Order: sequence, then structure tokens, then C-alpha cells
Amino acid sequence: MIKLSRLLGAGALGLAALAAAPAIAQNYPARPIRLIVGFPPGGINDIVARVVGQKLGEALGQPVVIDNRAGAGGTIGADLVAKAKPDGYTLLLGSVSNLSMAPSQYKNLPYDPVKDFSPVALLAAAPNVLVVNPKFPVNSVKDLIALAKEKPGQISYASAGNGTSNHLTVELLKVLANVDLVHVPYKGDSLGITDVIAGQVPMMFPTLPVALPNIKAGKLRAIAVSSATRTPLMPGVPTVAESGGLPDFEVSVWVGILAPANTPKDIVDRLSAELTHIVQTPDVRDRLAALGTVPDPRDAAHFATYIRSETAKWSKVATAAKITAQ
Repeated sequence: MIKLSRLLGAGALGLAALAAAPAIAQNYPARPIRLIVGFPPGGINDIVARVVGQKLGEALGQPVVIDNRAGAGGTIGADLVAKAKPDGYTLLLGSVSNLSMAPSQYKNLPYDPVKDFSPVALLAAAPNVLVVNPKFPVNSVKDLIALAKEKPGQISYASAGNGTSNHLTVELLKVLANVDLVHVPYKGDSLGITDVIAGQVPMMFPTLPVALPNIKAGKLRAIAVSSATRTPLMPGVPTVAESGGLPDFEVSVWVGILAPANTPKDIVDRLSAELTHIVQTPDVRDRLAALGTVPDPRDAAHFATYIRSETAKWSKVATAAKITAQ
């Protein structure tokens, strides 16, 4: 009888938990939501998080608090969300860097980009842009390739850190052009750009939204964009494929929102619906476009598939570039 009563009690608790799940989702959100960004303020991840986070807070009736947890190519922030309670109150502004590039960069990655998250929605994408110090004697990707072949291992480039998009963008260039460039990692786009402006490092491949103000101010010279087509914000700047004679070169820096794995489906579905709507509203679309970022709304299922395909792509790049996980 005691065993039976215990079994019945356990069963009742299980049923109660199942019954409570829809109620929790129905009342969501009842308090502020934390959106973790794995990079410092000023980068594409932070920019999109603040534009979209404000609108999401308005739609949900609760503040969305941006929490920058920079370091290790965005993996520190991603790990925090992977281990967070799956209740919809801790979300990740994830990117190609910490979701699809990190697996081939970090030997002991503390999270599984596929198993440890519930993708919510892909939001936007932007090209990287090859920028140089104005005094650097390069006016095209072909010029850079020629100079790098003359001086193998003597030209350095800055990045936002190991495993970030601007790191692997140059690694892809090195593979396709068969040149040797030296990597100088920083802790974020802004720090790297500062040293390129100062002439400490001659070049970098930051995201367009980050580089654009300094390009407009004449502090950086734009050579080429990583996307398949030119950007309307700089129509006179060619693509890498055009400028370097590298037809297979294309890089898109995308960002999206994820929740910890096992977050209730009702919560994920609601967030996904709100977010895909938000990035298509005229004011958000225009704000992102003005920054050089193109809205690319995809729901949870399509976002999950996209993460897998991008992970396979960048794994091949890392193998070709002979980058070993650290």
C-alpha cells in the first residue's frame, strides 16, 4: 500500500507538472527577459539585440534587458544560456561565430550548438567589409593578394577574436587566394578597428554595421564586401569575388535568437512569431538597413536547419585552412 501510494503520488506530481506547463507558457512573460549577447557593445550582435530587444519588450509587455558577456568568440555568453533554466527568461543573441564557427575552433566547447539550444528565429544578416588603414598601399583584393605573395607571413590582420566571423572570413580568403596573412585577435570588433585606424595593424574584415561610421569619416578605407552582391550603402565598393577574382568567395554574418534546450514549445512559438514579425516592420527594417544589416526572418524550424548547414560549411573552411581547435 505504501509503495502504491508513493507511485500514485509521483504520478500525480508528473501530471501536475504537465498540466502546469501550458499555464506557465500562457502567463509568459511575467517578469523581465534577459537577452545575452556574447560580444562587447558596438558589434553587429549588440546592434541587432538593442534594436530588436526594445521592440520585443514592447510586444511582450516586459522589458528585454541586454546583457553583454563578451569573450572567447562569443562562446562565454552562449554557454551561459545553454546552462540557463529553460523558462524563456534567458535568451541568446546567437551568431554564425558562436554557433557555426565555434565547433571547429574550440576543442572543449562547453556546449553543443545543436543539442543545447532551442532556435527561436533568425533575424538578420550583414556582410563583412575588408577595411584598411588609409596609408596601407592596397586598393583592391587583387592588390592585397599580390602584396601578400611578395611578403608572405609579413602582413597582419585584426579580428574580434579567435573563431569569430572576421577571423574565418580572412582564413577563407587565405585558402582561396593561397596567401599567408598573420592573425592578430582582439576582444571585439571595436578594439581591432581602433588599432587599424591607429596603424598598428593594417587591415581587418569587420561587419559592415561596425565599420561604416569610420568608413564614412575617412578613418578607414573600404576595399571590398564579403557578400555575393554589393551593398546599397556603398555601391562603389565591389565584392571580394569581383575585386579579387575569387568567384567562390561569399560570407554572410547572421544573427538570431535562441533559448535553452527544452524551453516549452508554446514559449518558443510565441517568441518566434513576435520576432519574425518585428524584423519585417518598416521601422525596424529601415533601421537595420541604414546600418548595413539586411533583415532575414526565418522561424524556429528553418533557423535550426540553417545552423546545421552553416556549421558544415565552416567546418570545411577550418579543415582547408588547417585551423586546429584550441
